[in-house]
Amino acid sequence: MRPRCRSLLAAACAAAVVLTAVPASAGSRQGPVLEHLDRGLVAASTGDGVFLSWRLLKDEATGHSATGLTGVDFAVYRDNRKIATVTDSTNFVDRTGSTTARYRVAAVVKGRERDRSAAVTAWADGHLDLPLRKPADGVTPSGEAYTYSANDMSVGDVDGDGQYEYVVKWDPSNSKDVSQVGYTGNVYVDTYELDGTLLHRIDLGVNVRAGAHYTQFLVYDFDGDGRSEMMFKTAPGTKITRYGRDGRVVSERYVTLPKADVKAGYTNGDDYRMSAADYYRHLVTMFRGWSTHPEVVAGRWPATLEAAFGIAPQYQYPLSQADAEALVDYFIDVYAPARSTRNALRAFAGFIVDGPEYLTVFEGATGRELQTIPYKPGRHDDGLMWGDYAMARIEPGNRVDRFLSGVAYLDGKRPSAVFARGYYTRSTLVAYRWDGRKLVEDWFVDSGWTPMTNPFNDSPHGRDGTDPEFRTLTTQGFHSLSAADVDGDGRQEIVYGSATIDDDGSLLYSSFGTLPDGTTVARLGHGDAMHVTDIDPHRPGLEIFTVHEGATSAPYGMAMRDAKTGEVLFGVYSGRDTGRGMVGDVLPASPGLEAWASLPGGTDSLGLYTAAGQVTPGAIPGTNQSIRWSADLTTQILNGAGDATPTIDDWTRGTLLTADGTRANNGTKGNASLIADIFGDWREELLVRTTDSTAIRICLSTSVTGHKLYTLMHDPQYRAEVARQQTTYNQPSYPGFYLASDTDWARVPLR
Repeated sequence: MRPRCRSLLAAACAAAVVLTAVPASAGSRQGPVLEHLDRGLVAASTGDGVFLSWRLLKDEATGHSATGLTGVDFAVYRDNRKIATVTDSTNFVDRTGSTTARYRVAAVVKGRERDRSAAVTAWADGHLDLPLRKPADGVTPSGEAYTYSANDMSVGDVDGDGQYEYVVKWDPSNSKDVSQVGYTGNVYVDTYELDGTLLHRIDLGVNVRAGAHYTQFLVYDFDGDGRSEMMFKTAPGTKITRYGRDGRVVSERYVTLPKADVKAGYTNGDDYRMSAADYYRHLVTMFRGWSTHPEVVAGRWPATLEAAFGIAPQYQYPLSQADAEALVDYFIDVYAPARSTRNALRAFAGFIVDGPEYLTVFEGATGRELQTIPYKPGRHDDGLMWGDYAMARIEPGNRVDRFLSGVAYLDGKRPSAVFARGYYTRSTLVAYRWDGRKLVEDWFVDSGWTPMTNPFNDSPHGRDGTDPEFRTLTTQGFHSLSAADVDGDGRQEIVYGSATIDDDGSLLYSSFGTLPDGTTVARLGHGDAMHVTDIDPHRPGLEIFTVHEGATSAPYGMAMRDAKTGEVLFGVYSGRDTGRGMVGDVLPASPGLEAWASLPGGTDSLGLYTAAGQVTPGAIPGTNQSIRWSADLTTQILNGAGDATPTIDDWTRGTLLTADGTRANNGTKGNASLIADIFGDWREELLVRTTDSTAIRICLSTSVTGHKLYTLMHDPQYRAEVARQQTTYNQPSYPGFYLASDTDWARVPLR
């Protein structure tokens, strides 16, 4: 019988959480400072009895065995009576247990018990539902009604009690890609206790558009005080609502506008969303100022708009109002449709291309605003200099509004927040430390503008920027990024797609390859999926597996690289937009993690490859998202998108879980709200929304594992990856060491 999320069978999902009496630390003076976590004991009713699972903390691991790590042992108690001592794992099945029994776990060090956990009972329903408070439906200025669904999630210990709280982003049903026209509803970011208590809600307001590329929210303990903060992009109108334990509103407050903006007349009541008429007026203003644009003055762009559009000169510059309107009419009705039939600029509405942009730090427990600063860099314009008018598809507000974020231990000890803007043309990244009082900039990376001879007709992708150091960063960014210590110096770098930024903000490398003609050298270029970890344990260091959408202009459709140097170890040319790819241990008999990529349409692929680059004929696993679900350290895949029920599937054993009553997120991406090791043993939990978004359902693997490993949240790379998992196109989280069915436990880092 196939196990389901609502069942009580051994493979069904479940959860219960407790507070350890004395939380333990995973940080050291020499290494990264990580969270103080409790024991994370969970209990679940299964067909074999009551399954128990708990955390081994990193500083409790002292050595290794043939099957895992060694260190503290654990005493298991039922109703205050000791029923077992567990030495080789961090789970146990009480075959005579019941749903009313109360369980505790205590660490055993040199024969003496300590840190006995609080008591938990088994979840009889076979899963844990975290209740949510769904935002009210809304209507756009154009009269379109919209509803809300729970979307991406993150976790952080906001109150310092050793347990995670849950941060949920709410997306409206009219959420948009940056290339899509139309209004969207507001985005909300909620913080919940596990019992569903809503601590606070942050309404980003009308001046932050809803969509996967706009809101990247970081949840992390940035200042090391044991309590997580939140950081993300805000704007005038962003509002914080705090709630009491009874659910009533305690306070409402807008973010503080900088003094310079207040003096300039900006208010929290401003609405910068553009109607089609607003956009028309915006173009008229842009055209009237054409002759004074710095690029025109410098002689890099055509002196007249007629020259830019390829028509005979007709007007005097600077343009009059009437002449500017005439040129705007020509641009919208003649020039743009001639470039592409998809250019319907009279319907351009709902975008925000003006007004202040901020970065705000919030206190995680209360939502209280701690600091708000101008977002760096600002948009500069509506995308004109970013190349948004240059391609055949004219898409104002597209390349300029591509955002990423992540967490990185740039100094090897304290976490920094990293925010990126742009990656097709101008590419920027900025890193900040939060010292508990203010943001301190670590560094700022900027490729410089991508030069164009004509901003209305050019191909700026793949062209160098103007900065002497970072010029090759353009077009190398992905819809995600990763933090990993690629050079083994104890400090994390930023893997920015096909390029990597060193911990000090310098360019470590930008990867290029040769096209099939054997002579043309080109960037590996942009792609949608990237995975960074120790993929091949027989090579030193980490590897990066990426897929690329450059089609005939990209040297590879998929590529495996050395993470330290960016050298391509093996790759496959596709000549097509290769949008999806994954790594994982799906063939246990083959050393290392396998890698695979699919082509558009989902019926064709580039094959399933071993870590060494040997192809395995036949089909490939799914590419939505991976999960460490099985007891044997192999990799499973989350499948299901849209209205399909999510499933966890093993490549050789079939479906291991069907999460009935839930849905995945982000359209065809089919992502969970979160996949992370949030409690229990080292395996990852599946967090997905219920079909009506009244709850987040947390599913736990209850198959007994004989492997002992500290919680993955105490690995610096994995913890940083969980924090960035919500970013744009959600990618799985990976540890900084090799973890698979053939793990050499002597190589698992203990400090």
